[in-house]
Amino acid sequence: MASSELNGRSPQSLSSSPPSSPSSASSSLCFQLSATAKRQKFLRRLFKFRQMDFEYALWQVIYLFIAPQKVYRNFSYRKQTKNQWARDDPAFLVLLTICLIVSSLGYSIVLELGVAGFFKFFFFVIFIDCIAVGIIIATLLWFITNRYLIVQPPTRCDVEWAYCFDIHLNAFFPLLTILHFLQLPFLNYFISYSIIMCFCSNTVWFIAIGYYLYITFLGYSLPFLKRTRMLLYPFTIVAIIYVLSVILNINFDRILCDFYHFRTHGVVTFI
Repeated sequence: MASSELNGRSPQSLSSSPPSSPSSASSSLCFQLSATAKRQKFLRRLFKFRQMDFEYALWQVIYLFIAPQKVYRNFSYRKQTKNQWARDDPAFLVLLTICLIVSSLGYSIVLELGVAGFFKFFFFVIFIDCIAVGIIIATLLWFITNRYLIVQPPTRCDVEWAYCFDIHLNAFFPLLTILHFLQLPFLNYFISYSIIMCFCSNTVWFIAIGYYLYITFLGYSLPFLKRTRMLLYPFTIVAIIYVLSVILNINFDRILCDFYHFRTHGVVTFI
């Protein structure tokens, strides 16, 4: 199936040249005025599955694990061709939602949350863990990048808020896959009080959070931003917490499962 986003080109053949800024104030104004129309178009397509390019969305999911640079190369290509950094096809969001439903069902079975617990679990994961936290992170990084990281002298380029939220979704997908899919079959072993299981559990968390930070860093590595390496600084803090948690036998999975039980049933189970 030909990709609607690639206009007949394969993802591997995308141009890696940086996007060009608007050449005049009028072009910048046109872009600003069309932001609402683009958002409305995205929302209208949200329930038109036949217009979504799931093949390309699946390609993005795979390459977020093996070569995330190629995914962001396509974002650059979209900016050049459509004057828009953010996605205009909700297929990726639909795939993420499906994965959240499946992972919520899996966790509900393993943790024995019950039917009502499943719906509560799913509600919190999608609306709080994914969307609400994503809005906070996207807004914070949108403010920091546009206020402090724009190259001098100032250009007409800026970082779109919708693109910041897309970066969060890109980084959230591998984190979700690692924590809610790959480790799920081993969860009942990881939550034991053994320091070996603590090491295994926390190592999975360290890898998942590392993926999130790295993919976030790649997303903001734009040609008109400077000092974006500062976005990797939290990795040092995460590494220190990881080492200390293993030494002190603080098991992140055990804490997470206990938190999930408390959030769905108001009871503490594992700790």
